[in-house]
Amino acid sequence: MNPPSPSGLPDRALRALREYPRRAPLTLAYVCVLLAGHVWLGHGLSAERAAGVLGHVSTNLDNLRDHPLSALAGSALFFDGTLTDVASSGFVGTFITLGLGVCCFLARAEYRWGKRRAVAVFLGGHVAATLFTAVVIVVALRYGWYPAAVRESLDFGISYGAQTVLAAGTPALPRRGRLPWVVFVLAWPLGGAEWSGPLPDFTTVGHLVAALVGFALTAVPALRRRRVRGARPPAAAGTPEPEPGPGRYAG
Repeated sequence: MNPPSPSGLPDRALRALREYPRRAPLTLAYVCVLLAGHVWLGHGLSAERAAGVLGHVSTNLDNLRDHPLSALAGSALFFDGTLTDVASSGFVGTFITLGLGVCCFLARAEYRWGKRRAVAVFLGGHVAATLFTAVVIVVALRYGWYPAAVRESLDFGISYGAQTVLAAGTPALPRRGRLPWVVFVLAWPLGGAEWSGPLPDFTTVGHLVAALVGFALTAVPALRRRRVRGARPPAAAGTPEPEPGPGRYAG
């Protein structure tokens, strides 16, 4: 057997890029929206107006009480991080959430499960983690673990949804890589956590909850097989249906 060509990996990467728009068109459109929103906030608006937009879409307690739907929806249209300051922790977070979470794992989820299931996983994790974190904040305020200002803290972005698809995509990895991946998904939010009494900061709580949602979804049967790529035409009358091939589904 010939040894693998050293150009094999670059070739596969280029092929994946060429096929990306066909395999994950919805994810590609979402990434374009996120990048456009990032540029708009950073260069199209004044600092004051950009702060006003982010303040409106922030999923803090006050906004969830006053306009929950627009806060939850608007929060998922922006990402909190940087694309240029590569030496900062913000860039690391952007790489994990936007790069790995959305560009890679959400795209894989769209191709593997279909658009509706991929969107349901991403938005389900985004909403569930946000609402659970809100409950944690209410309890923490009651016991004095969080300062009162946390009610109106700035909290927006794609990271909860990205964390959910990072966790939900674990079964797609090689078996020997799954446990290290689980450790990574749970550990990276804790790297910069700030503790208040028995709790980390609320964004860390949200990331951990989103990860648990994603890991729990790996047990859902509908997410453990590939979608059917194409339906066979109906058999003619009197013609027996062919047996499904072994590649129809992948566990």
